Amino acid sequence: MRPAVRNLSFLLLQLFVSEPALSGNILVWPTEYSHWINMKVVLEALEGRGHNVTLLHCSASPHFNDTGRFKAEIFEVSFSLESSLKLINDALHLFLYEAPSLSSLQFILKLREFITKTAELNKQMCDGVLRSEKLLDRLRQSHFEVLLSDPLIPCGELVAEKLGIPFIYSFRGNSIEIMCGQMPAPPSYVPTVLSLHTDTMDFQMRLRNFMSYLGLYLFSHEWSFSNWDSYYREITGRPTSLCEMMGKAEIWLIRTYWDFEFPRPYLPNFQFVGGLHCRPAKALPEDMEEFAQSSGDHGIVVLTFGSMIKNLTREKANLIASALGQIPQKVLWRYSGETPETLAPNTRLYNWIPQNDLLGHPKTRAFITHGGTNGIYEAIYHGIPMVGIPMFGDQPDNMVHMKAKGAAVVVNFNTMTSQDLVDALNTVINNPTYKESAMKLSRIHHDQPVKPLDTAVFWIEFVMRHKGAKHLRPAAHNLTWYQYHCLDVIAFLLVCILTSMIITYKCCIFSFRKCFKRSLKKSKRE
Repeated sequence: MRPAVRNLSFLLLQLFVSEPALSGNILVWPTEYSHWINMKVVLEALEGRGHNVTLLHCSASPHFNDTGRFKAEIFEVSFSLESSLKLINDALHLFLYEAPSLSSLQFILKLREFITKTAELNKQMCDGVLRSEKLLDRLRQSHFEVLLSDPLIPCGELVAEKLGIPFIYSFRGNSIEIMCGQMPAPPSYVPTVLSLHTDTMDFQMRLRNFMSYLGLYLFSHEWSFSNWDSYYREITGRPTSLCEMMGKAEIWLIRTYWDFEFPRPYLPNFQFVGGLHCRPAKALPEDMEEFAQSSGDHGIVVLTFGSMIKNLTREKANLIASALGQIPQKVLWRYSGETPETLAPNTRLYNWIPQNDLLGHPKTRAFITHGGTNGIYEAIYHGIPMVGIPMFGDQPDNMVHMKAKGAAVVVNFNTMTSQDLVDALNTVINNPTYKESAMKLSRIHHDQPVKPLDTAVFWIEFVMRHKGAKHLRPAAHNLTWYQYHCLDVIAFLLVCILTSMIITYKCCIFSFRKCFKRSLKKSKRE
């Protein structure tokens, strides 16, 4: 066959076999920081397939200028970016520095205050869209087919309802998917993010895990959801709640996978897409490459605390710098604070580092991380063992997973010493089992029938093609909590059993009395 004929045949085969990617209109209710980084990758893939992506951005967003090539609908809010950043910084200070010196009650009250203030700001952001008929009319005229949202900031589901379109969640997963998405979570072997347990628990652990679920449920409904339920009823004009509206999500794209998760049951409208942002490493900037190569056989260590933690207290920074100066490896540290006094020659500070490219560099021996999901997945992707210094949110739970899988050593941020960090680094670098475990997780991650990003794109397009995915939504959403747990059935059966026992008891007493009376009469005659 001639080359020209062969090429033409191949093109015709591709045309008839491949499914065409029909362009559609996608509306996005984005979140910030690492959540935005993850979502942005999906949006770029969707746009690459010919879809039109529009972001709903408030004027006080930290990523106001990071819309990239996407169209953005900017709406005004009554608060400033400075006030939003101050609230976040206050929360970080609470978790990092205040919490160790507070009692449990004091911490809970301060956390409640933060949640209330955050809810008020978020409601103002919601008002910027939901109370602007002009903006809503403009959005309706764009004929969007689906809304992609992160439930960390509510209201995406309300915007979807106002526009009459289905919506999809992109989320790490911690508790909302259990309470509102009806994801099964037997407390006997599915640990909560608060319990810091693995899936193997003895009686005491199961007891604590059960109480954690109960506490999480009460905390969420009384302090978090209660801030929103009345707002949702006002906007929709009917009895409803935040959790009920969240439960209407067509698909939940959970940003983890079985290389990270412990085995657990899940539903057909849940798809695990952990590591969708990971890529093969690219070449480093010239100065970084030169520094990495100067490490010789010892290699390099990568240190970053994510997109939110840019600096530390002087004491903590000096402690970490002192520890880094005691290892033979060269260290690349993303840090924007004041240069530590104990900074050693083997450590360089950068305002920004190409984290993925560094973790994929052949000289990298370990990754010091705060335990964010994005960084953990880049380490898994490239097979790099970790030293975890978790600080807040889901980070401690994330590092519990990595420690249980043999790919990390965890150090307590509040109580660690320089020697603790040195020992942890020497362990993961010099003990080959950590590298072997990290490589095992990497092989599991890469051994998937479909890449995580392609899975996410497929299900978004699936919802667009079929105008929803109601056939995947479990009937559990239509049940009350006591119906879901069959408490009414159990109560009915207990009543039946109790009634049967009472009737049997009464019959026995009646029969005994009859027999006793007969025997008594017979003895009197004799």
